[in-house]
Amino acid sequence: MKAVSKLAPGYDNMSLVELEEPIASEDKIKIKVAYTGICGSDIHTFKGEYNSKNTPVVLGHEFSGIVVEVGQNVSKVQVGDRVTSETTFTTCGQCIYCQEKDYNLCPHRTGIGTQVNGSLADYVIAREESVHLIPDNVSLEAAALTEPIACCVHAALEKTTIHSDDKVLVFGPGPIGLLLCQVVKSQGAFVILAGITKDSKRLELAKELGVDVVVDTLKEDLAEIIANYTDGYGADKVFDCSGAVPAVNQGLSLTKKKGTFVQVGLFANKKNEIDQESIIQREINYVGCRSQKPSSWNLALDLLASGKINTDKMITKVAELDDWRIAFETVMAGDEIKVLIKS
Repeated sequence: MKAVSKLAPGYDNMSLVELEEPIASEDKIKIKVAYTGICGSDIHTFKGEYNSKNTPVVLGHEFSGIVVEVGQNVSKVQVGDRVTSETTFTTCGQCIYCQEKDYNLCPHRTGIGTQVNGSLADYVIAREESVHLIPDNVSLEAAALTEPIACCVHAALEKTTIHSDDKVLVFGPGPIGLLLCQVVKSQGAFVILAGITKDSKRLELAKELGVDVVVDTLKEDLAEIIANYTDGYGADKVFDCSGAVPAVNQGLSLTKKKGTFVQVGLFANKKNEIDQESIIQREINYVGCRSQKPSSWNLALDLLASGKINTDKMITKVAELDDWRIAFETVMAGDEIKVLIKS
């Protein structure tokens, strides 16, 4: 089968290769991949910015497809089912996090597309526990976005609670920021999305997706805008999806006293100068958020099935597996919102 593999650590070192088709055994499921979304982490891996210890490995972890084979211990999934899958491939099953199904925190967890072969291929293997059936009214293209939506659900609906009268500030109009805005809007809250001038097209798209106010922080006074919409108190909830330290520090100062700030975006450096004074003096709940867990997927698929997430406007390019390099270059150029690769 064809697959896009990271062959060795460092910049690029990726190629379309021929691999033997995997076989489903025990509790595993073989899926004919339909679509795979290119994630920011895939780009970091391409650039050699992640420590790729498990090379060679096939990338891809945001995907949908059709079940073509099941292992002898599989009981809930059948050949022909349309499915998507969590990224968790194995866990220790013994730690306190596994006991609570917080698989994203298991210290021995392995993930699809990182430690084991992923979905940028004709076929991918997933464990039955991680597989979710796609609702009948959700397309395979839309279902390929379930993983990033689940990450946003975990951030907005599990690490905190969104109320209909909340004023919510989101930094970063990338795919995660745009999806998170929609998750928050599904709860009836008022959403303000902040970006910079080069994000102008994405900010315009955000309006089409239902975001109440968009702000170019290089041209407009974000503090003044937040004050006007919150009677000077600040935003009830703030989500950073940018991983940019200046945005985080600006957001901390604009968070309502006793409000919640959720860190979704990943930083370029492990240690950064963060405005801890605002956290202390404003009694802010500064919350870390890592990936997603099984419950996040159920909520994400419910939002897709109910039409609360507009994936049609999010998916701006679909490329063939043979053209994976062009697709990656397109993502790196920043010209598209969400790029899918069709297997």
